[in-house]
Amino acid sequence: MAYSGLFRASGGFDFITLRHRGGATEIVYDDGALHRRVWRVQGEATDGALSEALARAHREVNVVPALYAELRKRSISIEAIAG
Repeated sequence: MAYSGLFRASGGFDFITLRHRGGATEIVYDDGALHRRVWRVQGEATDGALSEALARAHREVNVVPALYAELRKRSISIEAIAG
């Protein structure tokens, strides 16, 4: 299982990462307080496109809505599996 994460310390704790588990790619988000969410990537998506989407979303104040917007721009489908 591989991880590569982004952290934000200023203004709070946000952790967002890609992980590869059992042949599937997953996105994991944790706000350090109340929310932990996991989504499974559906279909074909390159790690580069996913990493760029996560990095752009991570720079925003509201990470999860920004993540949805970035994935939608790239036509990347996800399925919620936890959170």
